[in-house]
Amino acid sequence: MVGRPRTGRRRKRTLGNRNRREQERDRKVGVGVLTQGEREANKRDFTKLELKVDHSNRPLWACADGRIFLETFSPLYKQAYDFLIAIAEPVCRPESMHEYNLTPHSLYAAVSVGLETETIINVLNKLSKTKLPKEMIDFIHGSTANYGKVKLVLKKNRYFIESPFPEVLKTLLKDDVISKGRISLEVSSFLYYLAHLTDHILSKTPGEMDTHSGLLDGADLAAAAEEKETHSFEIDPAQVENVKQRCLPNALNYPMLEEYDFRNDTVNPDLNMELKPQAQPRPYQEKSLSKMFGNGRARSGIIVLPCGAGKSLVGVSAACRIKKSCLCLATNAVSVDQWAFQFKLWSTIRDDQICRFTSDNKEKFRGNAGVVVTTYNMVAFGGKRSEDSEKIIEEIRNREWGLLLMDEVHVVPAHMFRKVISITKSHCKLGLTATLVREDERITDLNFLIGPKLYEANWLDLVKGGFIANVQCAEVWCPMTKEFFAEYLKKENSQKKQALYVMNPNKFRACEFLIRFHEQQRGDKIIVFADNLFALTAYAMKLRKPMIYGATSHQERTRILQAFKHSPDVNTIFLSKVGDNSIDIPEANVIIQISSHAGSRRQEAQRLGRILRAKGRLQDRMAGGKEEYNAFFYSLVSTDTQALYFVSHFVKFLCFLTEMYYSTKRQQFLIDQGYSFKVITSLPPPDTGPELSYYHLNEQLDLLNKVLNAGDDAVGLEQLDEDADDIALLKARRSVGSMSALSGASGMVYMEYNTGHGKKTAQGQTKAKQKDPSKRHALFKKRFG
Repeated sequence: MVGRPRTGRRRKRTLGNRNRREQERDRKVGVGVLTQGEREANKRDFTKLELKVDHSNRPLWACADGRIFLETFSPLYKQAYDFLIAIAEPVCRPESMHEYNLTPHSLYAAVSVGLETETIINVLNKLSKTKLPKEMIDFIHGSTANYGKVKLVLKKNRYFIESPFPEVLKTLLKDDVISKGRISLEVSSFLYYLAHLTDHILSKTPGEMDTHSGLLDGADLAAAAEEKETHSFEIDPAQVENVKQRCLPNALNYPMLEEYDFRNDTVNPDLNMELKPQAQPRPYQEKSLSKMFGNGRARSGIIVLPCGAGKSLVGVSAACRIKKSCLCLATNAVSVDQWAFQFKLWSTIRDDQICRFTSDNKEKFRGNAGVVVTTYNMVAFGGKRSEDSEKIIEEIRNREWGLLLMDEVHVVPAHMFRKVISITKSHCKLGLTATLVREDERITDLNFLIGPKLYEANWLDLVKGGFIANVQCAEVWCPMTKEFFAEYLKKENSQKKQALYVMNPNKFRACEFLIRFHEQQRGDKIIVFADNLFALTAYAMKLRKPMIYGATSHQERTRILQAFKHSPDVNTIFLSKVGDNSIDIPEANVIIQISSHAGSRRQEAQRLGRILRAKGRLQDRMAGGKEEYNAFFYSLVSTDTQALYFVSHFVKFLCFLTEMYYSTKRQQFLIDQGYSFKVITSLPPPDTGPELSYYHLNEQLDLLNKVLNAGDDAVGLEQLDEDADDIALLKARRSVGSMSALSGASGMVYMEYNTGHGKKTAQGQTKAKQKDPSKRHALFKKRFG
């Protein structure tokens, strides 16, 4: 008897039979499950690894596939962590066990901070519970063999590739990308004399280069480095990005060394700037700076510190050590003001030596050297500028900057922002961020745009040390009211689905309850985040709280933030995604998130970072001592939206990636840092009555009508330039379908074409073709004969 298959069995079979393209598409947006083959491929057999006799005294396991596992309870944890963070990429760092992964880029970063190949292998072997696998040793040798043989040098606003080994330069010039980016000897010589550069050696042509026989080992490298003569050729500034990318370990494997000998730079004027005595960097800040200035020179690269851990002081300290002109880039005008304030707070720079370049402030510093603080947009903008702006941007383009300081460096790979790298000329680039993660897989571009990762702090270690706040993370489940859910399921409301689950009355009541509790009973400062502008406005107006979004003027933003920081009457503000980055609000200690940008892990971590600044005396804030939480992060989610998630497994285009699913995906970065999310299912409490809004049905129906009557544009998300890092999340679009679509036809009409003549043989029909019964699928043979 042939019956209808049970739902569970059918779903399982459908998931297993999806083709490879669908699985790959779903994997990019985080949907789907692993096939049996993928599960088998992920298994690793480490039974052949030989344990050392004293393995219990050693802190880590080193596996043949490049993975390294570290015990955080080991007495050697601190030393092992400092070493691993220099040579490997952290994958997951919960409380008891860390996972790291050796990659070509992480090893490139290791040798860039002064670690030698044999040192990496020897220290790993000493710390490992097992003997190092041969595969890992060979991988380390292969990834570090060529580092230091090629340098990228900036001289008089001209870029040169230098090497003491002419054979290496010949190899590079055989590559099409590099040869295309090279400036010919005639043009280079003309530019040379035009700039009156008489103190540098001209490049040799490939035919004039000396030849080195044999392999270039470490001894040859050290000996050649001591030679005075170096061979070089000039690169077109517009092609520097492409040339650096071609030299990375995953391409030609000649990663370029970018170091700035600022102490011996007599061409660029010095900037008289020192750290003030009260500026005392913390141990992890000193450690990050030591990675940048380890050999007396300034290395280009990226430093990753949690929000609130003092990235600003690290940037100012780096500028004070280099003592050359500094260009500081931020994401918006508010952060420009904050960076200018940080320079004046921590350093002895004079007011006339630092200037801001924004749409409202077009200042210039006095003298030959100074600090310019501006935004990525102001530098990368390609349209027509005012006369004053054009003069300033020309000075920025023509100046040789000692340090290019980039805040929130994770935005740089975006097409708009990466232009600043080619527009400006700098000897050293330092990128600062708390979240080295993007959803469009462009985060690896920073390896050639900026440089390797120099240092990354562990969030939980800083919490234990009292350097950042101890945050309680919670996900609040808010069931949708039946009236809102009924409208949510209708086809015609497909463009308003997000507005419906964000404006869910139960979510509104939960938000209002949390605001009242933290304001009245604890005296906290609260930030409410909403990406949906319709919801942001509705919540803020109903609760009578100030709000900031993209269209808010700079003066109004500053006024609201100052009132929030200093006034006891303003304890809650509503922010759109403009508050995700570069806004310093140390007074805030509660975040309530009512809507977000799809599954962006970066945004979740950045919003948590608004309350990570170390708070005052813990005993004054909480009664339980140091173990109690002194900051709170709430993510409010409408639970009934999860029902439609399962439909996406059946139908390719009937795919509602809902709030419940996105919430889980967004939390992944924080979970990898060791945070855990508590689930709250009964908020507000059941005994809460009309003291909270939308208690009565007629109020809820009025709210529903407002949502349904609003235009599709009015209920959409706010779009900002920095949204480009989440572009991968926007590739999947929502479309309306029906249960009939499960058959795969969706009401479409088939037509057959004659491929030989290009004419239709029938319209609205398909010509039947006789099939060989012996070629039927085994399942149909069994059931139908």
